[in-house]
Amino acid sequence: AAVPVGVSQGPLKALSPQDWEQRQEEDTLLIERILLLVRNVLHVPPDPTEEQSVDGDASVHDRVLWALHISGMDDLLKFLASAQAEQQWALHVLEIISLMFRDQSPEELAVLGQGQAAAEHGEDTRELETLRQRELAEKRARALQRPSRHSRFGGSYVLQGLKAIGDHDVVFHKGLHNLKTYSHDLGKETRRVPRRRQAA
Repeated sequence: AAVPVGVSQGPLKALSPQDWEQRQEEDTLLIERILLLVRNVLHVPPDPTEEQSVDGDASVHDRVLWALHISGMDDLLKFLASAQAEQQWALHVLEIISLMFRDQSPEELAVLGQGQAAAEHGEDTRELETLRQRELAEKRARALQRPSRHSRFGGSYVLQGLKAIGDHDVVFHKGLHNLKTYSHDLGKETRRVPRRRQAA
């Protein structure tokens, strides 16, 4: 498991996975005391008369959770919950996590996660659609800018009455304007006669 960022600094450096076997009894007691302190801080019940917060304002519990997040304690709790060698702290971590979600109902948390995922999905879909439209527009612009090339294919014609090899008519693949110069030798290489055999 990955070590959280804040583990190597401060009193929690004893939690690094490299030396968990060499951990002293003092380190184990220190870790347990820190986890119990966090649990006790989160266990304090809310007092609405003392807080007197405006609607939508963060409660004291929410501010404590934010301070835990800023300090990296949530990463440490995730590390302790997932590390195989740190199973002795599982109940403390479970209790802390249950106290973190004390004021939340499961339905609210599920709806919050779905709403955020749906918003992100909708944003990604809109972004992909704009990229697709831009790509199609660029493709159309490139097609319009492409110079029109003249096709060299002039067509194929059958010359009736002029026999090719066998009983088939000749198929002529050049343009009709070249028909006057047609011969069966069209397209063949002329055979070169040596100079001494040429006729005088």
